[in-house]
Amino acid sequence: MLIKLNSILHIFARQKEEKAERPLTRKEWINADRIVMLVLILSVIIGAIIFS
Repeated sequence: MLIKLNSILHIFARQKEEKAERPLTRKEWINADRIVMLVLILSVIIGAIIFS
């Protein structure tokens, strides 16, 4: 008798309906830029602490 296993691969399978991509708004771009800049600043600080 065959057993149907729940594999993790079916999570990554393509959905039946493809979602329509929408362009980012100005506010979303600003928030993304802030997050990127925060990550960069924190990585520089942590790198300076580690390598000093």
